[in-house]
Amino acid sequence: MFGNLFEEDEEEGLSSTSSKGRVSKVGEEPPPHRGRSNLCGIKNQGGTCYLNSLLQTLLFTPEFREELFRLGPEELGCLEDKDKPEAKVRVIPLELQRLFAHLLLVDQQSASTASLTDSFGWNSSEGTNQHDVQELNRILFSALEHSLVGTSGSAFIDRLYHGTIVNSIICKECGNVSQRQEDFLDLTVCVCGVCSLEEALWNMFVEEELFEGNNLYRCAQCDRLVTAAKSAKLRKLPPFMTMSLLRFSFDFAKLERYKETGRYSFPLTINLRPFCEQVDGDDSDYSYELFSVIIHKGGCYGGHYHVYIRDIDELGRWEPPEEERKPKTQKKGKEEVKEKPQLKLNGDDPLSIFTSIIAEESLKSVLLDQLGQKLMEKTGSSWNKKFKKQYGPIAKFLQSHSDVFLLVCNGTRVALKANLPSPEAEPCSPAELTTNCDPSTTPDPGASEHLGPNQKPEPEQGSHWFDLNDSTVMSIRESDIEKQFQGKESAYMLFYRKTQLHRPSEALNNPQYKVPSQLIQMAEEENIKLQKMREAFEASNNTVELCLHLAPYYRLENGALQSISKESNGYTALSFDRRKSVGDLRLAIYQMQELWEGDMALTVAKSLPAGLHLYNTLTDDNISLFSAGIQSSTHLFVWNGREVCGATVLIGAEWEPVLLTVVRPSFDDVEYEMEDGVECEDNREGFENGSPGLKREARGFAGGATLGEVREALGEPKESLLCQEHNGGKRREQGAGEGGGSSGWRVFPHDDMQRTLKELSLKDGDALLVLEPQSFDSSVFTLNGDVVTVTTPSDCRWLQVELHPPVTGGLVEQEEEIKKIKVPATGSMLLCEVKQRAIEELQLQDQTPGAQYCLRQTDCTGKLLPPVCEELSVRDAGVRLMTTLSLCLGNAPKASQLFLHFTMGAAPSAGMEIDIIVEKTCTVKECLKAMLDVVGLDGTCWHLRRLDWCEEVGEPLMDEDASLSELKISNGETLVVTEGRLPPKVLQCFQSDCRFMFLIVSFTFIPLFFPYQGFLKISVWLYVDPLNIQTDFNHSENGPALEKTMTAGKINSLFAGKGTELRSMGQVEISDEATLEELKTQILTLPALQDVCVPATGFMRVWQLEGGRPARILRGQQVTLRKLKLTSGMDLCVQQLLKEEDLGPKEVLLNVKMGIPGEKCYYPSEELVWDASHDSSPRCLRTCLAAHYGLSPDSLLLAKHQPDKHIWEEICSWTHVSKKKKKKKAESLLGAPFHLKDGDTVGIKNLLIDTNRNFITLEDEQGQQRLREQQEQRRKGGNAADSNSAGFQKNGGQTKTRKPEVALSISVGQFK
Repeated sequence: MFGNLFEEDEEEGLSSTSSKGRVSKVGEEPPPHRGRSNLCGIKNQGGTCYLNSLLQTLLFTPEFREELFRLGPEELGCLEDKDKPEAKVRVIPLELQRLFAHLLLVDQQSASTASLTDSFGWNSSEGTNQHDVQELNRILFSALEHSLVGTSGSAFIDRLYHGTIVNSIICKECGNVSQRQEDFLDLTVCVCGVCSLEEALWNMFVEEELFEGNNLYRCAQCDRLVTAAKSAKLRKLPPFMTMSLLRFSFDFAKLERYKETGRYSFPLTINLRPFCEQVDGDDSDYSYELFSVIIHKGGCYGGHYHVYIRDIDELGRWEPPEEERKPKTQKKGKEEVKEKPQLKLNGDDPLSIFTSIIAEESLKSVLLDQLGQKLMEKTGSSWNKKFKKQYGPIAKFLQSHSDVFLLVCNGTRVALKANLPSPEAEPCSPAELTTNCDPSTTPDPGASEHLGPNQKPEPEQGSHWFDLNDSTVMSIRESDIEKQFQGKESAYMLFYRKTQLHRPSEALNNPQYKVPSQLIQMAEEENIKLQKMREAFEASNNTVELCLHLAPYYRLENGALQSISKESNGYTALSFDRRKSVGDLRLAIYQMQELWEGDMALTVAKSLPAGLHLYNTLTDDNISLFSAGIQSSTHLFVWNGREVCGATVLIGAEWEPVLLTVVRPSFDDVEYEMEDGVECEDNREGFENGSPGLKREARGFAGGATLGEVREALGEPKESLLCQEHNGGKRREQGAGEGGGSSGWRVFPHDDMQRTLKELSLKDGDALLVLEPQSFDSSVFTLNGDVVTVTTPSDCRWLQVELHPPVTGGLVEQEEEIKKIKVPATGSMLLCEVKQRAIEELQLQDQTPGAQYCLRQTDCTGKLLPPVCEELSVRDAGVRLMTTLSLCLGNAPKASQLFLHFTMGAAPSAGMEIDIIVEKTCTVKECLKAMLDVVGLDGTCWHLRRLDWCEEVGEPLMDEDASLSELKISNGETLVVTEGRLPPKVLQCFQSDCRFMFLIVSFTFIPLFFPYQGFLKISVWLYVDPLNIQTDFNHSENGPALEKTMTAGKINSLFAGKGTELRSMGQVEISDEATLEELKTQILTLPALQDVCVPATGFMRVWQLEGGRPARILRGQQVTLRKLKLTSGMDLCVQQLLKEEDLGPKEVLLNVKMGIPGEKCYYPSEELVWDASHDSSPRCLRTCLAAHYGLSPDSLLLAKHQPDKHIWEEICSWTHVSKKKKKKKAESLLGAPFHLKDGDTVGIKNLLIDTNRNFITLEDEQGQQRLREQQEQRRKGGNAADSNSAGFQKNGGQTKTRKPEVALSISVGQFK
């Protein structure tokens, strides 16, 4: 009846469920345990909250549940045989049985209804469509009755819910009574105009309706029109009375639906005697008590269902609501403090403190994980700080005093042995669902005496209420029901049961009561399976990989531990459970090392550049690895705790070693290092430009060692000077090109000899120059004050030139012999002179006369870099002295030229790159022509593309008239010559004047043409505006046979202008399992869209249209169309972008435009992506816009444009108080009242220069005038507005396009 009117709230849909647990290393995280309430929720399939609420109500109707469980396999069949043609399996009641058993017995936070809805014959889209819960109640009962035909349970729905109403009409003249009986399973009562359920029932069954005046009644006995009175009475009362409240009505004046949100009260117990035909029975025959309230939150076009339920059989664990469990901050009066007995505490005795804490609790027990917090509140000091050193962990202390303390409730609470908590306050845990529980225990009668003045007494047995909201279950008080009398969140269906229906004592707190044995066994197997999954998950999540370093394989060297063996990694890998203790780990290592003798110490180590260093030793064998801070990949050093190979090891952060580079003068090794080629270069890189006058050596020293001790360890005399690099970064940068320059070192003063390396802020990699006094006799070292200047000697001013054979793909062939020669050079020497000297010494002019050579550098992988410009000097070209240059065949570029690589049609690969030299001022078109000339091609169907960061073919060079320098094409860059023309100017117009190209995509599902479900047939439309687009697309002759044209009348003014039209580009057929990326790719394959140039699918933005307006952007390239909830009838709009885009789930695309001061208009709008994932408040949006425009956030005034009503809604802060918890909710622009979404327009006013706070434009004023005229025409009964404004309603808004209303149905087989 109501179809899809009750869709989920948009705010509900935007909320994302995030896992609060740890991320699993392997496999999927198992479902969590039941919550504190010990009740199981039901998962929402997307829009099935109405189904979940009704199913929970039926589950907590014990008589319904037991009648269903009474039906065995001999009557219903087995689900395993449902696919057999000859078997008559009643699937719906069987699936309902399984679901109820799962909800009762399986230790899981929430159950799934997927199997049940499959038995209904619902497809995947039904799970996202929400229906009316009253309609579902009637259809589900009808489906059950049809499914149970021919069984002993065929009439149990009738026995529990069936009642009758008798309608009577009494003739006022002859007294003749005409009666008609009606059956009902639920009563629909009026809400409009009444304030309570009793008043509505009084109007239905007590008040009489008179037929008089023009509305007379024809009496069969009088045979004429007479005055009569009509009334109705309840003739038969069912055991369960269901009341449906007519919250949703239709306003015939405004022609729209609305929800009644006024106050409508209903009693917890009601006596129906005044409304019955027979009133001679006992009061118990007419008395009913409320046990379930289904609540609807939202409006008439969207909302959410949840249910309040009374736990009649006491299956759940009721606790005071969360706000009542929070500690009170207010101080108590002196009188109250005097009345409460105070125990004398010994502040140094934890036994007396814990005894006092537990005794003062009303439940006489304390949660184990809250005991430490209560101790801190009591004494002002934590357990770890005051008692742990003497008594160990709290759990160990409690175990050692087992004569005083007792762990109860599966080890989660601690109580005193002399005063145990009552079972009423602590029922069985979820893990004990399928084990025995004692339901006969009664609560402590004196428990209420311990309640404080602000605490409410706990409800009586069988009066516990819970709020079941899909997967969430919370305890509530009976008084919370009154909050659902009125408002947008209010009662929708009421369920009453007769007070004379009593439950047997064995049913209380016993979820297995009347459950068939095969379902109990199924639940036990499921619990075992879940337990194994959780254990495996916990084991995998708590397994840490440890790196064990054994002392016999290490020696102390240079202040750090070094591995004796250089071949192995030096450690042994060990997988261990971090929940186990340090003692368990020590025992495991003992078992691994059978030959270990003596003590074993485990010390946390860390691998540093200087070597392995030790920090803290694990001394407490009783604590777990987790408590000790041991994580995966932690390094542990196994030793005796004193020495390694006879050397004492200093541990701790203060002795952390530092790896220094010790630099000494060394002129004797110059020639040796020169002859060593590449080794010389690598050995000297970074120090004095590789000067051969300096020799380096890496040495490690303890961070706590003084500088004097370091000098001693180096074997230097006391008169030696130690120097530190002075402005090393600038020195290297300045001297990099010349090699014959100088650098400065700062001499450490004498006082620094007593300071440690840590105090001097020396760190790994720092250089330390060691000079003896005689070092200053040479010209290399000069002392000026406290600065030593090091001058590079002249004998290191050279460049090595290698003659390479022809290269392939930029890689040097190693098979042929490479000739090397050293050429004397300085920083000011031109590279052309270096090349000429190399050619002469290698005698290449005689071997290959007329050949052209160039000099090229190589990178660390041996790949040749672009040729250096020979017009520059060694210093200006950035070539360092004592490095190697390769002499290769080819021309060298000039200073005004670029050396480029290019390939044809694909990403570059070995041997496929072609080199070319072009001018920097050359345009893209000229460069392309030069490349085509090189390969011998011509024509215009080519364009150039760059490579992206992963060396794949990237974006095209769109502007063919731009120069290479303007496009920042650098030397050595690789371009790809790609076949095909660039997109025509019609697709590039949006780059300059902010117009966009849109493709309208409509979905049509045609099941007759496809043998498989889930196939979509998509029609692609191209939006064309002849006023703005001068060049049209050429339609292929092989395109669609039928050329379709659609006027843009139904497209919102945001897209369509005057004279616009939509042209059909063809159709694609695609599965709903295809991804969004595959959909984009298939659209681009249409013949009519061959001229559309899109480098990648990331350059396309796909909108979902609602009412011809873009409503949301489809996100996720690899998300399937089914998960994107694309169904038949939806329209999509594809927009081409200038750059790739990958929006996150909470990134909102807004059109923002700044108001022109003093005018009723705006500057052109801009697109802005607002990241609302962390903060979606107005302040965050204002800050984002302020950063975009470079203004102060406090000077901006924002407003959201509503094009339907031609008004602007100012965006400001607001306060929303939660109805239940009475606390402020975080402001979110994604929810009410603004509901910001993709494509919304946000106007901005800069209050510093614009004092006009009105956002209305001239177009808005004209639109409002049109709306007023339309409203006046409708009021006078005039004709409908013209076609350009036919979509607007009387309220001035555009008709919201909603999903088609689909009737709710449940498929049932034939059973006779």
